[in-house]
Amino acid sequence: MSTRLLPLASHTGTGPSGSFALTGSGIHVPPTVVTNEEITRVTHRDGDWITSRTGIRERRRLAPDLATSDMCRAAALPALRASGTDARDLDAVIVASYTQDQPMPSTSVILKDALGAARAVALDVSQAACASGVQALFLAAHLLQNPCFRQVLVVGADCASRIISPADRTAGVFFGDAAAAVVLSSTGTEGAGLLAYDIGSELSYAVQVPAGGSRRPTSADSVSSGGHYVAMDGRAVWDTATTRLPESISHAVGRAGMTPQDIDHYFLHQANLNILKAAQQRLGIPASRMPVTLDELGNTGSAGVLTALHRVISTGGLRPGHTFVVSGIGAGFHWATLVLRQP
Repeated sequence: MSTRLLPLASHTGTGPSGSFALTGSGIHVPPTVVTNEEITRVTHRDGDWITSRTGIRERRRLAPDLATSDMCRAAALPALRASGTDARDLDAVIVASYTQDQPMPSTSVILKDALGAARAVALDVSQAACASGVQALFLAAHLLQNPCFRQVLVVGADCASRIISPADRTAGVFFGDAAAAVVLSSTGTEGAGLLAYDIGSELSYAVQVPAGGSRRPTSADSVSSGGHYVAMDGRAVWDTATTRLPESISHAVGRAGMTPQDIDHYFLHQANLNILKAAQQRLGIPASRMPVTLDELGNTGSAGVLTALHRVISTGGLRPGHTFVVSGIGAGFHWATLVLRQP
């Protein structure tokens, strides 16, 4: 299946008036490592081929007795500690995930209860798939313009191993399980927080889970035919990602009154190293500004951009006054880019 790229049709704008800072981050990666050699035995893809085409050397797998919300909690706790925020003081808990624990109740409510964040508004962002983490940050930024919201926890987490057919020679290569979290705190610093954004979408079934919804409910046939696994057209993903991501970034950065070279950090969807390199070359920015986690974690879906963000925050690389871009693309297709400044 191919996808037809239309002229960029997205919503681009400047950020809300409320300023905020990223005050803490955390990550959880399951201890079980799955190497390319192990993937090769199942998919019959050559390990060197996987590395050269994707940049992925290994990925993680969640233990069978655990769920996405368990990873969310494990990532949220260190983020809260780093921020100096008590869970009881959170005004909102936002979970980005396309692999929720179950259809109901929501994963954000499960996480809120596990953390003891009794007064927090619980929200889920799910069907933008790998772009959900960026959309969750966008939602948090707009909540924080309301003076009633001071502390917001955003968690991106996906347990893709539960919805990937192990023998799938495309999807089976890419995906890993992980969670990452950030705390956003309201601040009075002028010019901090969300400076500009670009968010767009276009209908495509190039990446989908065809069964389990109202159009094709769960049945013995849908299970036996593999309808609950991710189906992915790799070429369509490549064509769309290498076009939409740099276009979206350019639109958002321009809206912020900047050039791509002005931005200190780029936290992009961690899907494929060659997609990152294509965006880097098209934007004319050095690789040092674009951290990579997919080599060790694979494509971690909603968590991807947040794992890269955590890597820089945890090493002190995100400094006061730094500007940074968070950008991702996911099934649908959905894409989203935020331009932010740390106070």
